[in-house]
Amino acid sequence: MISIIFGKTKPINYIIVLSFLFVFYWSVHFALFNKFYVAEELVGQVLILALLLFSIFVVNFIVKRNKITGTNSFPLMYYALLTVIFPETLADSNAIFSSFFLLLASRRLLSMRSLKNIKFKIFDSTLWILVSTLFYDWAVLFLLLVFAAIYFYQPKIKKNWLVPFAAGFTFFMITECVLVLANSQDFLANHYQFKFYPNMVYFSYWGHSTKLICYVLGTFLAGLIAFLKLGKGSVGQVVTMRLIALSFIIGIVLNVLKLSDNVYPIMVTFFPAVVFFTKYIESIRRPNIKEIILMVSIALPFLVFASSMALK
Repeated sequence: MISIIFGKTKPINYIIVLSFLFVFYWSVHFALFNKFYVAEELVGQVLILALLLFSIFVVNFIVKRNKITGTNSFPLMYYALLTVIFPETLADSNAIFSSFFLLLASRRLLSMRSLKNIKFKIFDSTLWILVSTLFYDWAVLFLLLVFAAIYFYQPKIKKNWLVPFAAGFTFFMITECVLVLANSQDFLANHYQFKFYPNMVYFSYWGHSTKLICYVLGTFLAGLIAFLKLGKGSVGQVVTMRLIALSFIIGIVLNVLKLSDNVYPIMVTFFPAVVFFTKYIESIRRPNIKEIILMVSIALPFLVFASSMALK
């Protein structure tokens, strides 16, 4: 039943996922975190929610345009389910903004596989990553993805290695101009602190630490299976999966560095995770086994969510 619905790309799949995210987003804010918004704040939350919903379309565009997964809606399903496992990330607007701009950067980086307009794609991806750092300073670590992509695709062209620095200069000039106009020249110095204050209280609670560890291990296991299934596949597919794996590792590092009260950046790892989960589901040939795994995939996040609520 589940594979019939999400095993194809149909408009109904978008309706199901977007409707669920819409309802769950407000449930998390009002019921889970007991938040209250005045009219002006509510407008801002609606815009943030719209950006989250639009991220679903970006995820689908990336995986389909670059032929990372098959013609199915499993990435959309898993993206929504991960918000159930980590509902606190929906209350962190910076996580939604940073994740969105990192998706735009990933779109350009993964499209370098075509070897067309490489310099433009390097410039764009670097610029989007730097925009994401306006929300999390440690998101600058994702610049490693840009240099990794250059190394994988066109390492011998020296000008490619200089493009990220040109994009960095452009970002700095534009940002500085905007800050001068807004009379907030101290923002850059105050924002880019690159401090590491681990939230030991969060990690000491076994529910949080166990959930995070299981998520990381499950994603790595799915990723390992995805790499094994590639076998002697095309070089382009292997490089794409390597970049996605590196993105997940950097995202986990960012999560450890930034996680604190009211800061939950785990959403930046959702895209690589859904790719690995989808590749794992696609590798299952027996329909009955696939259906069981899909049922578990849907039931488990809600069990985790219910358990978290019960233990509070």
